[in-house]
Amino acid sequence: MTPIRLAVLLSGNGTTLQNLLDHIADGELAAKIVQVVSSRADAFGIERARQAGVRAAVVNRKDCADADEFSRRVFDVVRQSQADLVCMAGFLHLLPIPDDFQHRVMNIHPALLPSFGGKGLYGHHVHEAVLNAGSKVSGCTVHFADNEYDHGPIIVQRSITVLETDTPDTLAFRVFEQECAAYPEAIRLFAEGKLHVEGQRVRIGEPGRGEEQAAEVEVRD
Repeated sequence: MTPIRLAVLLSGNGTTLQNLLDHIADGELAAKIVQVVSSRADAFGIERARQAGVRAAVVNRKDCADADEFSRRVFDVVRQSQADLVCMAGFLHLLPIPDDFQHRVMNIHPALLPSFGGKGLYGHHVHEAVLNAGSKVSGCTVHFADNEYDHGPIIVQRSITVLETDTPDTLAFRVFEQECAAYPEAIRLFAEGKLHVEGQRVRIGEPGRGEEQAAEVEVRD
């Protein structure tokens, strides 16, 4: 299968970018990362891209008059790279999705949406909120991004048990282990044409086979 062309959007260390690069290098994901876009010039993810020989660009939100201009500038870079799919990887800004990228932008969130999502809930803030709420399970969610924070049709979720001894750090570590499997899985399903969006639901099935062949995404331990 021809490798799918990915653009990765990030704002920080680029650990999710590195996970995708590792899966590609190991032959576990038929993909090529053709562009990285960072919202910060000092993000370490840019260095990860450089080391991997991937083009990187910076589009600073503060340099844009509003969210629409920010979106235009980001997606202008993405279009030039001819990416098939955009993967948000710790991208901390609301990004309006243009019509030509509807259901072509994925995001990963370190909780089981729709719980513990929204503006300000990112990174350790999420895990702290999970522990403070006394939740017994957590996990990660890969979803198609829309024009709201941490919202849009859910593609893949993976869950873990929250332990009595968990701290935000230990919970983050174990959730990230699930993220490392969930994101490549979602990308493979997209590349194989198996994702069918019906309103706010994503069904998985063979391309062109219709609803009778589709199955709902399973939440796995």
